[in-house]
Amino acid sequence: MTPDRQTMPPRGVNPAGNPHLTTALNLAAANVPVLPLRDGKLPFGNCRTCAKNACGGRPNMKSTGPCQCPAVCHAWAAATTDPSVITSPAWAPAWRQAAAVAYHPGGAGLTVVDLDNTDAVTWARQTLPATRTVPTTRGEHWIYQRAMQSVNAVRPGVDVKSRMAYARWLGPGTGTMAALPPAVLALTVKKETTPASGEVVSSLPERVIWDRTVATGCRHTEQYIRTGLQRGLAMVRARTESGASSQAFGVARFLGAQHAKCPGPCGLDALGWQIVAAAVSVGVPEDYAHRAVTNGLQSVERGAA
Repeated sequence: MTPDRQTMPPRGVNPAGNPHLTTALNLAAANVPVLPLRDGKLPFGNCRTCAKNACGGRPNMKSTGPCQCPAVCHAWAAATTDPSVITSPAWAPAWRQAAAVAYHPGGAGLTVVDLDNTDAVTWARQTLPATRTVPTTRGEHWIYQRAMQSVNAVRPGVDVKSRMAYARWLGPGTGTMAALPPAVLALTVKKETTPASGEVVSSLPERVIWDRTVATGCRHTEQYIRTGLQRGLAMVRARTESGASSQAFGVARFLGAQHAKCPGPCGLDALGWQIVAAAVSVGVPEDYAHRAVTNGLQSVERGAA
């Protein structure tokens, strides 16, 4: 659901006419989880019971816990679409002090690329597909359909806000919302620019090689797979100075897309291990290489191909 549907809040739930509460109820009616923000674009602090996570945390947090606190605790994890919670007595003090409204992009199936300055906006216009944009104080929010991992500082002036994050509501924006592109997924893969020196220390298995024994459900010939794999590995190994992680992501996504219509199994894990090994061989830390390849393969599974 896109965060631009405008509805009237239920009669009687906002007798004081608080504009932030009205905005929150409109968003909640459009299935966008919301929460109030205090001065400084910050969430309200935890209550005494929830202070320092003594309550164990909310069930929808990364470390799930038993907390069912009715107050606006645990920042983004408090975001909700339930009007009875939003207008509850426990939330009323926060709305009286609220300076803005935030929403949980991941909970609405969205990803926000937060561009914090003019250089970041220029980069996005040159690199990312056009989508709905919302002006901010210093830059723009670019909003895409589909949720993903949230990561700050993926490049200078650029944050990715989706799951386990909140974004300030600044209006519906303009433009047609596009599907989340691979270029944004690739931003969460840290680029390693230092080439390997000497032997690379790695926990990779000595021989993880794709062959027909692990691809009994693949509809392609062995020669076809091996040719594509070798070309992809060569592209990764050629990135000796920079960009090997992003190249590994692209190769994994391309190879994965070839098998999207196969009945399976196709041995994608084995293909992935070989791409990881190629990235590690040119200096990419193994965990970054794994993340790049996994994101590449999963982008196909999520329908990004």
